Amino acid sequence: MTIQNIHTLQKAFFNSNTTKDVNFRIAQLQKFKRVLKENEDLLYQAIYQDFGKSEFETYISELSLLYHEINGFIKKIPKWSKARKVATGLANFPARSYQLVEPLGNTLVIGAWNYPFQLSLVPAITSLAAGNTVILKPSELPARTSQVMAQIINENFPSEYFHVAEGGVKETSELLEYRFDKIFFTGSIPVGKIIYQAAAKHLTPVTLELGGKSPTFVLADCDLKLTAKRIAWAKFLNAGQTCVAPDYILVDRVIESPFLEALTNELDKYHSNDDSLDDNYLKIITTAHFDRLTKLIDPAKTVYGGYSNREKRLIKPTILKNVTFDDEVMKDEIFGPILPVLSFDHLNEAVQEVKARPKPLACYIYSKNRKLIRQLLKEISFGGGAVNDSVMHLSNSKLPFGGVGSSGIGSYHGKAGFDAFSHRKSILDKPFWFEPNIKYPPYTDTKLKLIKWLFE
Repeated sequence: MTIQNIHTLQKAFFNSNTTKDVNFRIAQLQKFKRVLKENEDLLYQAIYQDFGKSEFETYISELSLLYHEINGFIKKIPKWSKARKVATGLANFPARSYQLVEPLGNTLVIGAWNYPFQLSLVPAITSLAAGNTVILKPSELPARTSQVMAQIINENFPSEYFHVAEGGVKETSELLEYRFDKIFFTGSIPVGKIIYQAAAKHLTPVTLELGGKSPTFVLADCDLKLTAKRIAWAKFLNAGQTCVAPDYILVDRVIESPFLEALTNELDKYHSNDDSLDDNYLKIITTAHFDRLTKLIDPAKTVYGGYSNREKRLIKPTILKNVTFDDEVMKDEIFGPILPVLSFDHLNEAVQEVKARPKPLACYIYSKNRKLIRQLLKEISFGGGAVNDSVMHLSNSKLPFGGVGSSGIGSYHGKAGFDAFSHRKSILDKPFWFEPNIKYPPYTDTKLKLIKWLFE
């Protein structure tokens, strides 16, 4: 079946109003959860083939979030789908006002490669929960996970409702030629611009989950040991291939040496500097990404790690010291297991350096000083983040996840995602039994005074 046929079928199916039924949506999500559970072993095997990712890490960083979102939607869809009453005001008396929640229609979800299940399926199930149809285009880079998603979804759901379309640039380009009612994209900034331009041709609304260089501030009063532990885990999770990973560290020069010592001590507990692929570590997705990353490692500034093996697509955790904003590693988002450490003497100067650059997707602050924490949170614009932790804000579905500026447009997770795939239709409902003449000619000074009184 061609993409064009599937697109046509989904338009007809949505227009049948079947997906608008709340019970239908809940039943489909319950079915989807069963399908995932029944195929968990297949999912684990697929992602191990693509990344060398362990079952433990796959569950905590991929499947757990899927189950959490599905459970939340099943529970909350009836409430979130109800009409919402709002005040009417004297200008429209007598009347009532309310908002009706309706799905947008036919949606296209384009997933990312770094967390292929989570970043493809969470927005897809969010769209289904809101009552839409979905064509899902997963990334082709992790080929086996893409195949498995297509297999378990296309075998269990009708194409007119939910379909996985595999392929690369050619297939994505074809999809973007069709008119959708919503496009959701997760990926890089350059590709995000292409998606945005294609959507503009049809005036299609978009959610773009992009990236950027996410800073981490380590202030002099932090708990060094716990700070190092949390940063090490967050940065090198998924071998650094995480859009909200700490991209670089801004550390107070007073504690730079003890911080680096604490960080290297923490890494020594979990990572060896050799060819071994531990259960808690992954491969780089492609040799092209491997080559890009290894060029960023300056041996003269490497204070930890630096080991790589191209054949195995393996780069062990690497820390760079004496880095400046002019270094190559600071030009673009790293998206790999390389952590530049920049020291500062004055916090305000470090803040200005961050503010002079595109708004990041995330920002992290490690400190006990609430005044400085408030200052940083107020001054720096970023998508979302954490104080004295990193990455874990994504695990709370009540915190909308998304970027700002060049790091993204829109947000999702939980109700924020439901709203992103829904439209609130505003209704003013009037009876026939009374109609004041204030707005009708002839216009008089008395009428004008009354109108001003009503609105001012």
